[in-house]
Amino acid sequence: MKKISLILLSALMILTISCKKDKKESDVTDETTVETTTGDSSNKSETTNSDSKKITVKLESKSASSVTGNAIFKQESGVVTMIAVLGGLSEGPHAIHLHESSDCSSADGTSTGGHWNPTAEAHGKWGAAKGFHKGDIGNFIADANGNGTITFITSEWCIGCGDPKKDILGKAVIVHQGVDDFTSQPTGDAGGRVSCGGIIE
Repeated sequence: MKKISLILLSALMILTISCKKDKKESDVTDETTVETTTGDSSNKSETTNSDSKKITVKLESKSASSVTGNAIFKQESGVVTMIAVLGGLSEGPHAIHLHESSDCSSADGTSTGGHWNPTAEAHGKWGAAKGFHKGDIGNFIADANGNGTITFITSEWCIGCGDPKKDILGKAVIVHQGVDDFTSQPTGDAGGRVSCGGIIE
């Protein structure tokens, strides 16, 4: 009887150790699977968002102003978002446009040329039935401290896609002293160019 009990006890111990070992191996396998899945998932994400691009544009003062800032252009799934943050402005509304050349070398910003207008439309408010330039972003408000920000989202632009009617590379961000009236041709009577930044990679 003692011998049988001893054999049963030994068999139970072997079974218990074997189960624990199997569980450990199973845990390790599960952890490895999770890590592999995570890695594969992020690779797919990068492939899916292959059109994702981001450019930061430094805006420098022009026309003896002290207006500076940054504009970030981010493209995702065929949509471009621009966020511009500026300081040194006079309080009130100011126009902001894309101009046809990224050349900000002149003191007054006129080296950027006119509004970017690849479709040869009349100047106007973005989306207007009478027409508008692809560079007609609009107006934003500067607070009492001279700080202003604007967010603009559109599928009518792209970053480096090569389509001359959509590609904003090689263009410039221009901030004006005055407000765009959306009527006066060809610029909206927005006044002097107080800040400029070329959109280049």
